[in-house]
Amino acid sequence: MSKKELLRRYLLFFCSVLVNAFSIAVITKALLGTSPISSVPYVLSLFTPGTMGTYTIIMNMFFIVLEMVLMTKKEIIEKRYELLSQIPVTLCFGAFIDVSMHYLIGWLNPTFYFAQILMLLAGCFILALGISLEVKANVAMVTGEYLVQIISKSVRKEFGLVKVCFDVTLVLISCILSLCFMSAVEGVREGTVIAALIVGPISHFLYPYWRIFDRWLNVSHPQTEEEKGKNYPVVITIAREYGSGGRLLGQMLAKELGIKFYDKELISMVAKEGCFPEKYVTDNEQKVSSNYLLNIILQDYEAPIERSLSSADALFVAQSRVIRKIASEESCVIIGRCADYILKDRKPSSIIKVFCYTDLEDACRRCVEEYHINPDVVREEVLQTNRLRISHYRHYTNERWGDPHKYDLMINTGRMSLATACSLISRLYKEKMAACCPED
Repeated sequence: MSKKELLRRYLLFFCSVLVNAFSIAVITKALLGTSPISSVPYVLSLFTPGTMGTYTIIMNMFFIVLEMVLMTKKEIIEKRYELLSQIPVTLCFGAFIDVSMHYLIGWLNPTFYFAQILMLLAGCFILALGISLEVKANVAMVTGEYLVQIISKSVRKEFGLVKVCFDVTLVLISCILSLCFMSAVEGVREGTVIAALIVGPISHFLYPYWRIFDRWLNVSHPQTEEEKGKNYPVVITIAREYGSGGRLLGQMLAKELGIKFYDKELISMVAKEGCFPEKYVTDNEQKVSSNYLLNIILQDYEAPIERSLSSADALFVAQSRVIRKIASEESCVIIGRCADYILKDRKPSSIIKVFCYTDLEDACRRCVEEYHINPDVVREEVLQTNRLRISHYRHYTNERWGDPHKYDLMINTGRMSLATACSLISRLYKEKMAACCPED
């Protein structure tokens, strides 16, 4: 990373810190409770002369000390710049909370509940915006999130679980302080819960829009095959609805074209790449939980996916590395696993993106006849599997699964035999191979 790019990333990160501080002030001024991470400083400011920003600085300085206690001497030396950088970030964050609370929006005091709700939601949106900018900058983390990551690594527990325990602990401390010194619970209300639930998903939704900063940040991408003066192997990716026969089509293609086929074969490769048990990969690939609250708990929204401590994210990253590696080495057929998105930066002449679909009745028939699924449950099995694939694709790509604009071929296997589809794709493959590797 060049010095120019690093400077711009830190500038973007500094802006995100100011946005986060301002959003905390907006959420707090809504008088419906503040965010979990700010609940202790806010409650302390209610019954002492100190300001919320001052107590935020004190609390975060304590967090930095706690981080060092949990780290080994070697880790402290290796991460000394990350630890030291948190000090000016903390000072700016706390100071700007006070500036925002007392000067920028000091005049804003909503009294009607509807106005308070609107202000709370606006604050949550601004906080999500700041977090997504922080992730885009990808150079540092705010102290609270950094501490959660350190704890998660130390206790070897899922980041989401540690994050929830951390936030709940801060909220409980706030309630205890409030009851002890003010004889009532102050500073913790429905707004605290709302902020905890909606900020992460909103930041995840906003993140793709910050691609507009890529050029300004001068993002360094790995050198492409085109830049190296070489040609990629031609790769066929097949996304498919359950019961559409996409896997069978892939096997037919690989056999006819004499190239490798990757579906279940990827499981052991991904397990080795990410140091996962193969059973974990089998049970969790190509799916995310359909439980909304569980998704919020398990997701690490404040770190780029490649640095996330979420097991689901780590699995996707390992899977992506494996897919890119095999796609750079040989022509092959890859089934599912967001391969069309993972390989989206390849030259169009070196990839064929196929989506297989069919009507529900045909999918159920194929599942019963070829996959031997119980006819009594096949309909729900098809619908549930497709829902999981849609959720997984949307979660990791922020794009719509099955969008015809994203694929080269949309194959309706209910109206076209697999043999016909195979012949069609094979012809396209041979045309691309001829264009990539013309005869001397």
